[in-house]
Amino acid sequence: MSALLEVEGVAKRFGGVAAVDDCSLEVPEGTVTALIGPNGSGKTTLFNIITGYLPADSGAIRFEGKRVNRPDPARLYRSGLTRTFQQARVFPSLTLIENLVAAIHQSWRSLLRARVSPSDHERAREVLDQFGLLRLAERRAGELSFGQRKLLEFGAVLMGRPRLVLLDEPTSGVNPVMVEEMERHIRSLREEGLTFLVVEHDMNLVMRLCNPVIVLDHGTKIAEGQPDEVRNDPGVLDAYLGA
Repeated sequence: MSALLEVEGVAKRFGGVAAVDDCSLEVPEGTVTALIGPNGSGKTTLFNIITGYLPADSGAIRFEGKRVNRPDPARLYRSGLTRTFQQARVFPSLTLIENLVAAIHQSWRSLLRARVSPSDHERAREVLDQFGLLRLAERRAGELSFGQRKLLEFGAVLMGRPRLVLLDEPTSGVNPVMVEEMERHIRSLREEGLTFLVVEHDMNLVMRLCNPVIVLDHGTKIAEGQPDEVRNDPGVLDAYLGA
């Protein structure tokens, strides 16, 4: 499989601490690729670099074979690369429909300048229906449960019909029923051709959902392979257990 995303020699330091250290990895097209590692291993920092929320000190990022110079979240969203966050980012005072439309335009101000177009409204309803939230379409996002906010943010990143979605701990803080629902959505979307890079601490979920699995420790890749290979890798066990 060809690589949809390529990260080559990326580094980021905060003072004297190397958060990401000469990290290279690839995300094959059509996969649900996991990015795992102990707390503080650099996963979220790397996500922030890939998606333009944090500049790298060095290295290169390529998406669809093209180098991404000065990554910018809005431009990347429009080109087909987007992400979610550990804490769901939604506009609590806006309705669910308005939240999804704001994701397309990358600015809540766009909602103040013009009414929601029929095509945007139709697309938003389609996404809400896909996530079982259509009945709440005109409710304010602030009224949702934590799990429902996670689903709304997931839906928002799909509004632009992306090719690659980076999910940052999609099941963190949600109940087992919501974990199953999130897994079902990821599997269904992958079957439709969407590619994922997932940071997740639920190892049971990772082992049954993701392939390949990439492991970071101290900001660099220490292992990569199929779930069973990674689970039994001595270096990975040392990183997690401190042996």
